[in-house]
Amino acid sequence: MTTLDLPLPARPVNRNAIIAASVVLFHVAALWALQTGLLRRAVEIIVPAQVIAEFIEPPQPKVEPPPPVPKPPVPLKQPVTRKAEVLPPPPMPVAIADPTPAPAAPTGVTAPQPPAPPVAAPVAAAPVAPPPPPKVELPSSDADYLQNPKPAYPAISKRLGEQGKVVIRVLIGVDGTAQRAEIRQSSGYDRLDQAALSTVQRWRYVPGKRGGVAEAMWFNVPINFVLE
Repeated sequence: MTTLDLPLPARPVNRNAIIAASVVLFHVAALWALQTGLLRRAVEIIVPAQVIAEFIEPPQPKVEPPPPVPKPPVPLKQPVTRKAEVLPPPPMPVAIADPTPAPAAPTGVTAPQPPAPPVAAPVAAAPVAPPPPPKVELPSSDADYLQNPKPAYPAISKRLGEQGKVVIRVLIGVDGTAQRAEIRQSSGYDRLDQAALSTVQRWRYVPGKRGGVAEAMWFNVPINFVLE
């Protein structure tokens, strides 16, 4: 293959030429549109659409003016009334004593009235004193007419030298007899305590009295056991 038979390389397209051709083509299309009225119709269609869009916009809310502030009422002036001057009453006539007696006046001497007797102040009643408590008389076993025997001293206690004081508590009835008896204080020896208890239960007594009336009462009877 020879050098004469090689294909020629493609020429590069000029960019500036393409731009210039496009501008020329746009102007040609614009002129054609003006001549045919196509551009006018496009303008008529676009403009009313804008006007309708503006007309459909919602109306702005109306701002109502604030209500007028009422003016305060003007106080009415009260009419000033003048008080009528009060004149003082005329002076009363003064009586003048006449030393000459009347022709029909009674004559005589008027006796002064005696003074009223003094009123005695009421005397407060003295408080009533409460009645005294009734007198209490304790029973007794020492009267001679009772003839009470002495307590028997146990023989064995004498031999053993036992001695002491026993106090027996006795309930004496209204008839003067021992209703109950118990040892209140022991002598320290059972034989002496039992001898005193049995003796006191057999005695006769003067009953106790309250307000002069016989009454059952407790009475302490002492018994002494002393070796001679």
